Amino acid sequence: MAANTAVVLAGEFNPVVPKGDELVIGTIAFLIIFVIFWKKLLPSIKKTLDERTYAIEGGMKRAEEAQAAAAALQEEYQRNLTEARHEAAKITQHAREQGAEIVAQMRGEGQEQRDNLVAGGRAQLDADAAATRAALKGDLGTLAIQLASKIVGESLEDEARQRGTVDRFLAELEAKADAEAGTASGATAKAGA
Repeated sequence: MAANTAVVLAGEFNPVVPKGDELVIGTIAFLIIFVIFWKKLLPSIKKTLDERTYAIEGGMKRAEEAQAAAAALQEEYQRNLTEARHEAAKITQHAREQGAEIVAQMRGEGQEQRDNLVAGGRAQLDADAAATRAALKGDLGTLAIQLASKIVGESLEDEARQRGTVDRFLAELEAKADAEAGTASGATAKAGA
């Protein structure tokens, strides 16, 4: 040992350069381990890597297919949504048109009913006015004859004379009423001017 220590101290021993027998044993051990790795572990590792690559590529392919399917579904959804909006607009427009037609029809029917009611009311009023005039004419004639008999002092019992007197009296009243109405409308026209 003293010789080895002396050699180490002298600097002849280099720890980086191995001894020859260690180099041979290390090389043989390395080759054995390398062959074991090459034959046993490397195929397993390669198989696992190939499976992972296939799974990743397959996953990417499936993801692309799913993405394409989703895009097609989105496009179909948009197309259906556009069609539904278009159909809803058509239905809304049709409903508005029908509503306008119904309103116009109801207005026409209401106008017609109103006109019929007004015409019926006017006819009824005219008939009532004519009946009232006839009744008043008879009563007025009787009262006028009685009054005239008292004033004149003679009997006006003759029907023809009564009728002529009553008609003349009523004509005078109508003429007087027309004259007053004409004067009133003339005054209104002057006031409006």
